[in-house]
Amino acid sequence: MLKIVKHKMHNLISDKKFSEILTGSVWALGARVSATVLALVSSVIIARFYGAEMVGVVAVVNSFLILATTFTVFGTNTSILRLIPEYLAKYSPTSAFKVYRKTQYMVIGFSLLTGTLFYFSANFIAAKIFNKPHLSIYFAIASIFIVFKSLMLLNTSAVRGLRLIRVFAMMQMLPQGFNLLLLIALGILTAQPGVPVYALLCGYALTGIFGWGIMNYTFKRRIQPGDKLHPTSTKKILAISLPMLMVATMNFFIAQTGVIMLGMFRTEAEVGYYSIAVKLSTLTSFVLSAINTISAPKFSELFHSGKIDELFYVAKKSTKLIFYATVPILFFLLIFGKLVLSILFGAEFTVAYTALLILIIGQFINSISGSIGYFMNMIGYHNQLRNILFSAAALNILFAFVLIPKIGINGAAIASMLCLVFWNISALTYIYKKYGRTTTYIPFID
Repeated sequence: MLKIVKHKMHNLISDKKFSEILTGSVWALGARVSATVLALVSSVIIARFYGAEMVGVVAVVNSFLILATTFTVFGTNTSILRLIPEYLAKYSPTSAFKVYRKTQYMVIGFSLLTGTLFYFSANFIAAKIFNKPHLSIYFAIASIFIVFKSLMLLNTSAVRGLRLIRVFAMMQMLPQGFNLLLLIALGILTAQPGVPVYALLCGYALTGIFGWGIMNYTFKRRIQPGDKLHPTSTKKILAISLPMLMVATMNFFIAQTGVIMLGMFRTEAEVGYYSIAVKLSTLTSFVLSAINTISAPKFSELFHSGKIDELFYVAKKSTKLIFYATVPILFFLLIFGKLVLSILFGAEFTVAYTALLILIIGQFINSISGSIGYFMNMIGYHNQLRNILFSAAALNILFAFVLIPKIGINGAAIASMLCLVFWNISALTYIYKKYGRTTTYIPFID
């Protein structure tokens, strides 16, 4: 098997048409690996020194923050990937900067309003939704940081749109790096149990501020006095972004339903066990995320240039790279998953092994399907993708609602796996009907 993997990887490396994706992916992959390692180290520290309950609290607070920023960013972190390359190609850096700046002000405004609303609703959220009144202080503090995480999400995507690959790689690592450093520093300075939550939030804030500075600096260097200015209306930005907001919302429910519903129906410890299983299972998909980082703007460029054959060629090659980079990780987790849980996080976390195996199946299907979600977004099928994800999210919520009260974390894992399988197959089927080909790669068949 190793010889086959090496041979396939060699063919990909020597492909000149694929070189831009591959070169960028090396940086993105390195960043994702580093960020994943940093996140795992932080999780190990929290599990060992603060316990499974605090792992669960961090997971619930993080899910709350993800939900809030999904709406405050309202899809612009995806649409900006399309708009910046488009305006740079058609008009000028000044036009692209105006789009970015207008989007940024909109995001800040929505974030401040949403943060204020959630701050004063913290007691209700903790007591009525999660039935855990003691978490209200964490929800209140997290509300203050909504604006910073929103900026982090927007600026990270904007950097991708400018193809600043090395800067983007650094920004991928910064939240986890800051989180780990603050976790250690605050852990030494104070014995407060909420240190893991505070470290997480401050990591987002520092990254958001850094990204803001980078974007302003980069655009100022590119803007020329004679640039052609093409004004962009708020209506146009919203018209592109809002369908993508729906996609982002559905992605949230697909990814976070397990954590949210476990937080509602089960203990913080069970949320902690499940969140660790999710972290390990997504080791099989960080390759997908890394390649998506580079391929999304490339898909947009090729499609708007009318190069459909090259578009599918690059998409298929991307999926091949994802598959052959994923196989070793998949088998390692299948064989040594329980040992990893025990050694890194403690014997009590081995109860998550069955959930881990179930989640791996879903992530593997996600990997062999390729960058189908970004592919549909970048070539104008975001409305169709929204509908598919809406159905998948509804199924996930339904299965989770039925299974979690009965079988806990395994129920959450089953719901998540079935959801991933459903939406990937549905999206691939839609593209196949439109173009007679897909982005998927199945060895010995494709």
